[in-house]
Amino acid sequence: MKYSILRAAAVSPSLRVADCAYNADQIVSCIREAHSKAARLLVFPELCITGYSCGDLFAQDSLMKASREALLRIAEQTKDLGILSVVGLPLAVGGVRYNVAAFVNKGEVLAIMPKVYIPNYGEFYERRWFSPPLRGVPDAVYLSEDMCEVPFGVNIMLQEKDESLLKVAAEICEDAWTPFSPSVRHALNGASVIANLSASNEVVGKAVYRRNLVSSLSAKEISAYVYCDAGRGESSTDMVFSGHNIIALNGSVMAESALFDDCGKLLLADIDLERISQDRLRTTTFASCREDFVDDSYRTVIFELDENPFGEGEAAASGIGFQSAASHASGQAESLVPPVDAHPFVPEGKEERSARSHAVIEMQAEGLVKRLSHIGARGAVVGLSGGLDSTLALLVCCRAFDKLGLDRKGILAVTMPCFGTTSRTKGNAYALAESCRCTLKEVDIKESVLSHFRDIGQDQEKHDVTYENAQARERTQVLMDMANQSGGLVIGTGDLSELALGWCTYGGDQMSMYGVNASIPKSLVRHLVSYFSDEAESKGDPRLASVLRDILATPVSPELLPPSAGEISQKTEEIVGPYELHDFFLYNVLRWGFSPSKVYFLARMAFSGRPAQDFDGEYTDEIILRWLKVFYRRFFAQQFKRSCMPDGAKVGTVSLSPRGDWRMPSDASAALWLAELDRIG
Repeated sequence: MKYSILRAAAVSPSLRVADCAYNADQIVSCIREAHSKAARLLVFPELCITGYSCGDLFAQDSLMKASREALLRIAEQTKDLGILSVVGLPLAVGGVRYNVAAFVNKGEVLAIMPKVYIPNYGEFYERRWFSPPLRGVPDAVYLSEDMCEVPFGVNIMLQEKDESLLKVAAEICEDAWTPFSPSVRHALNGASVIANLSASNEVVGKAVYRRNLVSSLSAKEISAYVYCDAGRGESSTDMVFSGHNIIALNGSVMAESALFDDCGKLLLADIDLERISQDRLRTTTFASCREDFVDDSYRTVIFELDENPFGEGEAAASGIGFQSAASHASGQAESLVPPVDAHPFVPEGKEERSARSHAVIEMQAEGLVKRLSHIGARGAVVGLSGGLDSTLALLVCCRAFDKLGLDRKGILAVTMPCFGTTSRTKGNAYALAESCRCTLKEVDIKESVLSHFRDIGQDQEKHDVTYENAQARERTQVLMDMANQSGGLVIGTGDLSELALGWCTYGGDQMSMYGVNASIPKSLVRHLVSYFSDEAESKGDPRLASVLRDILATPVSPELLPPSAGEISQKTEEIVGPYELHDFFLYNVLRWGFSPSKVYFLARMAFSGRPAQDFDGEYTDEIILRWLKVFYRRFFAQQFKRSCMPDGAKVGTVSLSPRGDWRMPSDASAALWLAELDRIG
């Protein structure tokens, strides 16, 4: 399992109450289907071999024997499959009847874990038939004369032979609803995946609570949680069951079945075990809790899975063995389920994206409000280029001034045309400042820069890095001095993506007095500006909406080189690469700490075969790899610019602030990471 990706599944099969033979056949069929779809962990509902709603039939010896025989038959009929299946049944051990989860793999029953908390309230009266595992519970049980003893008990962990990150434990239904769930102890003792075999009946509003419960458990346990609910086959004498299955990872719901609609249908999700490992390492309080709850009585049972279809060996590194995003077919072994999100910083749904944009803008504005209030500043200075970043910075300033009850005329928008400025961007800067009712000032810096060139002996026809950076530094000098004149703050416009790539001039646009965009990736900047455009339209301000739409349609450029036939000649993404790719790299490198080969693997899953934004053609393997190498080279080489970046509020899970999330030596070597990519191609 090279990339530690596990396909997990849950299924509520078609059952007949008390018909163990029929139910066993359905279970075996589901196991085979799950295996054919590359699942390597399959969770069934509580007491699925007999049915949960058998009532006093659980006291019948015939049913108990039939359920045990059915378990052995399930194991025998799936002995050719390296998939770990977790099934529920009643089991009598030492004169006590338990509600248990049995782990089946390659023809063996590997372990059996009993339900800890037995409900006896409301519509539940399980204590009539089942007992909790109290003192005197045996460590093992014999299921048949020709089978070795099977580990029995609550403190059991199942670990995959070749994957140290895959450790599975189980709890059963009510266990999850208690104040201190057994899964908490399992997680603190190393379990990365929790299976919950459930029979949670449906009542109005319960599905939402259940979903929140499962996602919350996976969040606080920093685990994957596979919840499988009883379905339609149960008796409806007193309760109705919906087959509400949920797979969650670190607090996010990866997959969820529809109520009453997915009987016998596999719910699949690919679980990245490294996300669990990385988050546990990063969250130091998890380790602190672990010290209080480490239990030496836990036993580890080793199991073996069939070959994982994802990321195996050099074939995967070269791109063999999975489909591109464009040809994704959900459920097939060649593709991840759900598909890899190509834009992890930007929610996919329109409503969620709008809500995210609103929340981010509010955080940006509140951060600036605090800073302006603290120093008693009644003014702000923004270098307004007519591009996306400075546009967002100005709009956030306006929001902050409105919150403070300050006149927007105190916002000084400074446009500083020079060699690369086009009429389009200059015109948009004027229109934007006017629409926002700010104070606009134009300072043409051409003569100042040319004078500086003469001072240092720079040939103005030599369009090198000095030619470009001199303009950026002159602009910063103008802004700083004008801020001193007005008693205001210079508001930084640079975004997170530019900081990651070092696409800023040291001592130029890298510097400000407060960077409102410092933790906003370029892919999100676009949507935030779009949000302001929609807001302006809804508030009856078509002029502002129109200029924002044109700014959104303008190519991203620092405009430091002379235009060509009046058009922008210097396009950032042609130089450093597509921002949507770099934002994807940035998220997976910083948020999860993934290796270069895994980032490449995931990027190919997300982008391969898709049309490239702002470029002709599609993303090929070569293009993805090329820009990933550029990302690592620039990210390591440009750390010195981030080591002295200005203050700016953190608004997301990824930040490059040297005072908070990212502390890295400026002279760290990228050789290790680049060597890994060189081995790919």
